[in-house]
Amino acid sequence: MANHQTELTLTHLFKSSCARFSDRTALAFTDEPPISYKELNEQVNHLIEFLRNRGVEKGDKVAILGENSPHWAIAYFAVATMGAVVVPILPDFHTTEIHHILRHSGSKVIFVSERFYYKVEELEFSDFSSIILLDNFSIINPQTSKPNLRKLIAEKSKELYKIRNLVFNFIGLKHKAVTEDDVASIIYTSGTMGHSKGVMLTHKNLAWNAIASSKIPNINPEDRMLSVLPMAHVYECTLGLILPIMCGASVYYIKKPPTPAVFLPALQKVKPTAILTVPLLIEKIYKTRVLAEIQKKRILRLIYKLPAVRKRINKTVGKKLKETFGGQIRFFGIGGSKLSAEVEKFLREAEFPYAIGYGLTETSPLIAGSDADKTKFRSTGPVVEGLEVKIVNPKPDTGVGEIIVRGPSVMKGYYKDDERTSEVLSEDGWFHTGDLGNFDEDGYLFIQGRLKNVILGPSGENIYPEAIESIINRSDEVLESLVYDDNRQLVARVYLDYERLEAEFANLKLTETQIKQKIKELLENLLKKVNEQVSSFSRIARFIEQKEPFEKTATLKIKRYLYTSTGN
Repeated sequence: MANHQTELTLTHLFKSSCARFSDRTALAFTDEPPISYKELNEQVNHLIEFLRNRGVEKGDKVAILGENSPHWAIAYFAVATMGAVVVPILPDFHTTEIHHILRHSGSKVIFVSERFYYKVEELEFSDFSSIILLDNFSIINPQTSKPNLRKLIAEKSKELYKIRNLVFNFIGLKHKAVTEDDVASIIYTSGTMGHSKGVMLTHKNLAWNAIASSKIPNINPEDRMLSVLPMAHVYECTLGLILPIMCGASVYYIKKPPTPAVFLPALQKVKPTAILTVPLLIEKIYKTRVLAEIQKKRILRLIYKLPAVRKRINKTVGKKLKETFGGQIRFFGIGGSKLSAEVEKFLREAEFPYAIGYGLTETSPLIAGSDADKTKFRSTGPVVEGLEVKIVNPKPDTGVGEIIVRGPSVMKGYYKDDERTSEVLSEDGWFHTGDLGNFDEDGYLFIQGRLKNVILGPSGENIYPEAIESIINRSDEVLESLVYDDNRQLVARVYLDYERLEAEFANLKLTETQIKQKIKELLENLLKKVNEQVSSFSRIARFIEQKEPFEKTATLKIKRYLYTSTGN
């Protein structure tokens, strides 16, 4: 739990770390020289000077749009620690959504990487005091060349800043101090229900959650984190940036998109001790690497069904998996959505150091979690110390009800949206998550699904689509599925492992017509198999082949609203 004597601002945490760990590595690309904490502090201070000389003041909004990099982190800490408000934008957002966020937030400055510049170039540049290229911190000005920011700071900004400070001191003014209740960041969510909201998180929200979460994996200065999730998402930003920097650890970034050809050598070079990820990534590794190898050999495929043999095989595979991740991994955090039961069972038997966390953007994010050696099958772990969590309107037979949270990391509210804020945040501070869950006798939290996703059965039974989807996804031929109600019938959209199927069909030399028939038979057999494993009121009426990958949020959850309207 956070020490009540600690000043809960990002400014204090950042300055404290830079002083304590000055010579240690703070940030680095995997293939470039690292940036020490001392250098990080200097670069952040330079950027603060520059932003102030461009007219950025406390409370002004500054957007960041770009891929993960040390410069993204430098921009984030510069904006937050000077008292301005960071507006991180997910690069995967559509251009129109990005324009909406910039206008709605009233962002004064944009940091944008060259790769995503096309998403803002149609905007009126006069709406912003500066547009800065994130790759090299140069100013983008359509009328002139692009002066280098570092040169600008060295030649002009320091003198201007000295003059400005002399004037400020002469008239008795100083830069306003950052306080715990100041908004540090406005994060626009891309939810599974399709409604983008600007979540206002204060310095206290983020700092408290980082401190409280740091005890779960016990991050220390010797740790090396490899950042793979978008930094614009609060999960990666709080737990993968603020937390390790606060603890004096090192954070590494991959310069190119993390394809296997890029990702695997990076793992061997960094030898990370901690990684944050989402279920889809480890589920894909399990299906394409572990199961695929087992399925190749008939004998192995048969004996793998025997529990005792399977456990021995998984333990051996687990050792190889650890080596793949660099050999020193001790915390493999999984969050964002529910992990497949089959994959979790494999990770446990493989003795792989996984841990599942639960949280939301509105809670900065972590609500519950555990270290890798304290996990419990299908649970997210106990509630973070210092937060209050209750289950409201629980079912008498299961104890499942809506999860509500109160505590220092609960958001200030939705930006410019008092109506939506009042819908989820009570006057006495309880945030209604919209998630369903229950506690066991040890205080471990189990997530059962989303309240809005629950389907009422023919006699009023609660049907949790996520539970049925997990059964469908166990099939080797299935990558993802989505269950929903269509005119009082349960329907499942199924996205198959086409790469695997194509290889099988190529060996059989099937025609296009024969391939379509094979897929039809596969779906019919799968429908029968799934319906044998669920209760009568949860049986699926039909499967629909989903021929393209599902569109997803930043944490790779399917955007359900795009697929669940009647008639699709």
